[in-house]
Amino acid sequence: MKRVLLIVLLHLSLFFIVFAYHAQAEEDDMWTIDKYESLTFARVYGEVIHGDSLNFFIQSKDNCEKVWHNFTFYTYEQPGDIKQLLNKNIPIKINEEEVTAYVDHIQPFLMGYRVLLSLGSFPIKEYIYKLNNFYIEEQRFEIEIIDGIDFKASKYFAISINRWNLDKLVPSVLEAHKQCKEINKLDS
Repeated sequence: MKRVLLIVLLHLSLFFIVFAYHAQAEEDDMWTIDKYESLTFARVYGEVIHGDSLNFFIQSKDNCEKVWHNFTFYTYEQPGDIKQLLNKNIPIKINEEEVTAYVDHIQPFLMGYRVLLSLGSFPIKEYIYKLNNFYIEEQRFEIEIIDGIDFKASKYFAISINRWNLDKLVPSVLEAHKQCKEINKLDS
C-alpha cells in the first residue's frame, strides 16, 4: 500500500513540476509594453539568455512615427578593453544574414556587462510589418555576434547567440505606438 501511495505522490509531483514549468514558459513569452516620460516601448526577452531583451522604442518627439530597434546581450566576460567597443559597429548575423549592430551603451551588470546594440531607427509600420513577414518566413529571429576584422566575438561574449519569439510583434509594437500617441495628446 505504501508503495502505491509513493508512486501516486511521485506522479502528482511530476505533474505539478511540469505544470509549473509550462506556466512559467508561457509567461516568459510575454511582451512588455510600457512608457517612460516621452518614450514608449515593446520588449520581449530572449530564449537563450532570458535577460537579453529585444526592444522597440518609440519617442513622442518623432511624432511616434519611428521605431528604434535595439537589443541587449549580457556577458560575464570581462576583457579590460570592452569599453573600446562603444560607438562602434560590430558584426552580427540575423538568422544567417550578415549585418552590423552599433554598440550604443555598455554598463556593468551583475558579474559582467550588459551591452546595448542598435539595429537603427525606421518608419514604424513599414518596419514592423516587414520584420514580421521576415519572422514568419524564417520561422525564427536569432542574432549571433560573429567574428570580424580585428574583432573576436568570444573575447567579449561568452554566449554570442540569442533567439526571440516574435509571434506577438505587430500587436505589441502597435500598442506601444498607441500609448506614444496618447502621450502626444497630453502634451498638446
